[in-house]
Amino acid sequence: MPDNRVALVTGGSGGIGRAVAERLAADGMAVGVHYAGNKGRADETVAAIGKAGGQAIAVGGDVAEEAEMASAFEAVEVAFGGIDVVVNTAGVMVLGRVAEFSLDDLDRMHRVNIRGTFVVAQQAARRIRDGGAIVNFSTSVTRLAFPEYAGYAASKGAVEAMTMVLAREMRGRDVTVNTVAPGPTATPLFLDGKDQAVIDHLAAQPPLERLGAPEDIAETVALLAGPGRWVNGQVLFANGGIA
Repeated sequence: MPDNRVALVTGGSGGIGRAVAERLAADGMAVGVHYAGNKGRADETVAAIGKAGGQAIAVGGDVAEEAEMASAFEAVEVAFGGIDVVVNTAGVMVLGRVAEFSLDDLDRMHRVNIRGTFVVAQQAARRIRDGGAIVNFSTSVTRLAFPEYAGYAASKGAVEAMTMVLAREMRGRDVTVNTVAPGPTATPLFLDGKDQAVIDHLAAQPPLERLGAPEDIAETVALLAGPGRWVNGQVLFANGGIA
């Protein structure tokens, strides 16, 4: 395993992605901070990593477009010499009951969450150095089955399926492939559109009696990206015991 390990974090400009990027940088990895549309936020993450003594660059691209993500991977490889860890936090969430759900919203969500994850995983499988780690993202809602989450949970169920298969396809490379499935986590993606009563109800569900923080999820990723080498082909539910 190289001493100068390098990570690429998709969706690394905010929320869980930023926490992951900063956590991996704290572990000594050089980090490619990917963004889709907000370069300013990615630059802020890069600056924060640099201020803490780490190395990072911002790389843009639509996760669902092969050419754009190939360019993002190449930019990280040119800057730091290779890629050892790929963390795919990029995703979108649209809620609604099945009977009324917009199929346009379904297509948009599945384009990012399924096709986007596949494109990133494909690039990772081709490029990641031996001894590396691929970490995808699902959601605890695949098991909790909250109303209005059907489309989102379906997209993340697909991520879990491709993770299991890819872990087996990487045989002989000493590369682990896992998925992290957060529970309710205090990010803009989760909090947007929810009133305080709903937030308080969800925060009371885990035995630890709080929402997760992005840093909680980043710790789980750091385990899978670093010392957790015997965890492979798994879905880790990081949700404080809610399920």
